[in-house]
Amino acid sequence: MTRQPLPRRTFVALSGVTVAAVSGMGSASAAGPVRAPAVPAAATGRRPLLAELPLGDVRLLESPFRANMLRTCAYLKAVDADRLLHTFRVTVGLDSDAEPCGGWEAPTIQLRGHTTGHLLSGLALAYANTGDQEYADKGRYLVGALAACQRAAPAAGFSEGYLSAFPEQVFADLEAGGKPWAPYYTIHKIMAGLLDQYRLCGNEEALNVLQRMARWAERRLAALDRSGLNNVLRVEWGGMNDVLAALHLATGDAVALRTARRFDQEDLFGPLAEGRDELAGRHANTEIAKIVGAARLYEATGEDRYRKIAAHFWDIVVRDHTYAIGGNSNQEFFGPPGELVSRLSEDTCENCNTYNLLKLGRGLFLHDPERTAYMDHYEWALCNQMLGEQDPDSAHGYVTYYTGLWAGSRRQPKGGLGAAPGSYSSDYDNFSCDHGTGLETQTKFADSIYFESADSHPESLPELYVNLFIPSELTWRRTGVTLRQSGGHPDASGPVRITVRRGTARFRLKVRIPGWLADADRPLTAQVRVNSRPVAPELVQPGGLLTLDRLWRAGDTVELSFPRALTWRPAPDNPHVHALSYGPLVLAGAYGDVKSPTIPSLVRSSLRRVGTDPVRFSASQTDGGDVALLPFHQIHHQHYNVYFATEPPPAPPRETARYLLDEGSGTAVRDTTGIRPAGALADGASWTTGRDGRTPAVALDGQGGHVVLPSGLITGLTALTLSTWVRVDAQVNSARIFDLGFHKSTYLFLAARTGTGRPRAALKIAGMEGEDLIDGDAPLPTGKWAHVALVLGSGGGVLYVDGAESGRNESFVSSPLLLGVTPRAYLGRSQNSTHPYLQGAIAAFRVHNHALSAQEIAALARS
Repeated sequence: MTRQPLPRRTFVALSGVTVAAVSGMGSASAAGPVRAPAVPAAATGRRPLLAELPLGDVRLLESPFRANMLRTCAYLKAVDADRLLHTFRVTVGLDSDAEPCGGWEAPTIQLRGHTTGHLLSGLALAYANTGDQEYADKGRYLVGALAACQRAAPAAGFSEGYLSAFPEQVFADLEAGGKPWAPYYTIHKIMAGLLDQYRLCGNEEALNVLQRMARWAERRLAALDRSGLNNVLRVEWGGMNDVLAALHLATGDAVALRTARRFDQEDLFGPLAEGRDELAGRHANTEIAKIVGAARLYEATGEDRYRKIAAHFWDIVVRDHTYAIGGNSNQEFFGPPGELVSRLSEDTCENCNTYNLLKLGRGLFLHDPERTAYMDHYEWALCNQMLGEQDPDSAHGYVTYYTGLWAGSRRQPKGGLGAAPGSYSSDYDNFSCDHGTGLETQTKFADSIYFESADSHPESLPELYVNLFIPSELTWRRTGVTLRQSGGHPDASGPVRITVRRGTARFRLKVRIPGWLADADRPLTAQVRVNSRPVAPELVQPGGLLTLDRLWRAGDTVELSFPRALTWRPAPDNPHVHALSYGPLVLAGAYGDVKSPTIPSLVRSSLRRVGTDPVRFSASQTDGGDVALLPFHQIHHQHYNVYFATEPPPAPPRETARYLLDEGSGTAVRDTTGIRPAGALADGASWTTGRDGRTPAVALDGQGGHVVLPSGLITGLTALTLSTWVRVDAQVNSARIFDLGFHKSTYLFLAARTGTGRPRAALKIAGMEGEDLIDGDAPLPTGKWAHVALVLGSGGGVLYVDGAESGRNESFVSSPLLLGVTPRAYLGRSQNSTHPYLQGAIAAFRVHNHALSAQEIAALARS
């Protein structure tokens, strides 16, 4: 959610069991105790291959998942419905003496009303899970009050069917090109909550209110020309396409489907349909919700283009934009593919993003169950980010907005509007989008543990899919069998056991074998036993499905042993920065009140288990001291680190790149060491004579001309020396001599001049509070060649000009090792596009993989 600035297959017979190994790497919520009538998808739609099971038929057993659910359920019962209804009533002129809420539900905040939609969904999910009538009664009260507001809307000057906590004028402003804070986003939440009340609680009044809202949306959108519709699509609109397509699937409402398709956004959908990643710079949760809708439209229409859009998006995000804990985005936006550690902050991994991406992966899996990667990611994100978003010490299940991953991030009480990153929500003064989605995430853990085959033909053999290993009991109505799963919650050390407790039936049990087994340094082999008899190991493949086909009777057991190993997971943009996992758990360093100023380094060989706790470890830090490593979801109310640097073995000291820049013609510049690829002159850079009046050098025009060098020039270096000859013809602040990095927040540069009037070298990793910098002691000469060198190592650095020391800083916070692959390496240009280009000339850029001595620097300056 955009934050508003303040104020806002092989078969073998085995003892009557058929075993099949299938290689392979939401949709609407399942019905609960009351199932609303459903209308089959239109003939042109695409029915999923798997079917959801009623939430009331899956009972969570003791585990962290159940504990989280109970805390959120306590809040659902405690929260005052009238306080949330206050702004709805006031907007249409109905009386309300309730105390207004704060945070994003305050009377002056334009997003007010969205939490009521999430509350409707949370109550419906809790009722479907537990059968507790109190949840259904509270939902019925809310729906009745909203229906009254909707009926009062015309008398208040609003259109028939309008329902919101803010006036309808907001939509006119939006259509005219204004940018109000996401009005259709709020409408979507209310509509989705009403649909959940209908489908999970059988509330017909909710359906009536929803259908009137859908007609209102159709009338409003149908009246717009292309310009007006584009204005609507430019502002975050949640999953309007999702809820409208879902309404069509539930009722056969053709108008709802037509309205859903009005939200097709081609600038997003077009590239994705072709498999292109053009997500950089896009607000993550804005787009994820739209793609969930595209997946739903595939079900509703059967058009394969929608499926391609959804599947390509999931692939792109999970492969190239996902952090170690399973979430995505930094400061709510996607970056370029693979840039993760170079884009860390306390605002990484907005929890709404993951909530919606799990809905998408779940929906895709229902259509493509052999692709178990969908559920591999689902498990990973659920066990790490989603389980960990909630404060276990809060009786009401408070959650965080972001899950920060910069060094020293912390989850702490409490958050209102504009609260610090990592702050938990509260009862009445927060109501962020993640507060809302938390009401759903934490009440629907049971909805994806099991699915069944959708084919209900009497002669078809039923299939039960076991997707997640969460302690639970399933009453499977289709077969009359009751199964219990135990031992599977993420912190347990023993095997997963699936036991038939009651009933007899022939069916296929299809169990996901986690893909993380294949990620260890030495691939791990799961072991499976059916009634104590082993299944052949080669048939139990990580990232696939194991099929057990037999006549099942009460007392039959399946035991699954998933060995775990400590696994270092390198970041795609820095092979020397890793996250550490143990099975499906990401481990984090617990730092208490100590906030790491930068990504700490661990000694890999020092990892060891602590005591008898199966998921507690310890490691030594490179700079001394040990740190406890715990499952990420367990760490609360203290500083933590998820990413760690691991230093490479020392390499022989040598020059690793030498671009003399003396070619004199063409645009290519070569590395005369033969180690690195060629660079290139770009955007107006040309040739001139060098400092001896004969040897060519590169001329830089100050208007865009620069030299592009290959990536990876300093990857894996804990110490280095960068040197070059430069002639500065115009002294302009912030013009760079060289700049290597990713973007304006992750770099190593040397500027010819800053506001001090002197040269400056600086190192920064995104997330650091400031730069590590070295200022020279005098300006560089104008119109005259000078030799400059930057030496980094041993926690500090030295800047040299013409062979003499010009500046020193022996207290660097960070290390060049943390810069990673530096895909953007420039001479004469900054990472920051707002900075000026260097005007002058440059020659002989060199990289050494160690810190040269003062004598060696002086020798370079004389050469």
